[in-house]
Amino acid sequence: MTRVTLIPGDGIGPEVAFAAKEVVDATGVKIEWDIVNAGADTYKKTGSFIPKTLLESISKNRVVLKGPITTPIGKGFKSINVTLRQKFDTYANIRPLKSMPGTKGRFDNVDLVVFRENTEGLYAGIEHKINEDVTEAIKVITKKGSIRIVEEAFKYAKEQNRKKVTAVHKANIMKITDGLFLDCAKSVAKKYPDIEYEEKIVDNMCMQLVMYPEKYDILVMPNLYGDILSDLASGLVGGLGLVPGANIGSDIGIFEAVHGSAPDIAGKSLANPIACIMSSAMMLDYIDEKQAANRIRKAVWTVLEEGKWKTKDLGGNATTEEITNAICKKP
Repeated sequence: MTRVTLIPGDGIGPEVAFAAKEVVDATGVKIEWDIVNAGADTYKKTGSFIPKTLLESISKNRVVLKGPITTPIGKGFKSINVTLRQKFDTYANIRPLKSMPGTKGRFDNVDLVVFRENTEGLYAGIEHKINEDVTEAIKVITKKGSIRIVEEAFKYAKEQNRKKVTAVHKANIMKITDGLFLDCAKSVAKKYPDIEYEEKIVDNMCMQLVMYPEKYDILVMPNLYGDILSDLASGLVGGLGLVPGANIGSDIGIFEAVHGSAPDIAGKSLANPIACIMSSAMMLDYIDEKQAANRIRKAVWTVLEEGKWKTKDLGGNATTEEITNAICKKP
């Protein structure tokens, strides 16, 4: 039996996280769930956004399924997501983006994976106030960080029989920082001669994705670009409610939907749980329960294809519970 830390989160977090738990339990995989929360609601109750009990649970279990968590904007609090990624060195953020039936996706042929460096770049959290009129953020790019995220992208490409890796950068302007990232990407690419390698400047990459997404396979990039491009690509396949994510370190995996906590619809049973459910499938892959993971993906695909149970964001009227139950009932 695998012990998994479950973080319900804030806003719609508990609704989608427990929906994912229900679907995982329906597969028959034996999971012992250690439920410990974090975020704004936890802060109100305990005075801490990330309680010690949660850090202890993650340190012990090394596998986490996480609902979205609220971090106040512009209030001086460091992002909880960033804190967890840096604390546990989950350096590879992996976001698969694939066209699915019965959605509002603008394309039906998107099948790409974004590999985002997860611990440094402009999200390193090094900011300063110079004076009342000037602020400063420091972008950190390291050889170690760059090499290991590009290695993950190429390793995944090889394991999944993918054909191409595209390194995304702005080295034409940020010649030192993004220049280092690009140098590292080129050095790693030389070890994988059977996989096509190319480079795209990030602004051009945005245009390419909204015009020709079918031309791309694996995208690898520094932190900020990955955050932006994965959301852009989410729009191509029907929205954030469909896109899963994984944060992977050397011996730890934290799995979460790409979307935020959406407090405006919390408690109304309007939330689309598919992104979190698909994240739980990635978690099952990680713990070598691949058959169960594929059953979940097939069930989600079938429910969307049938079109009977779709949440409001997908053009339907189904509740969170209804679409979750429909997925659970599929063989």
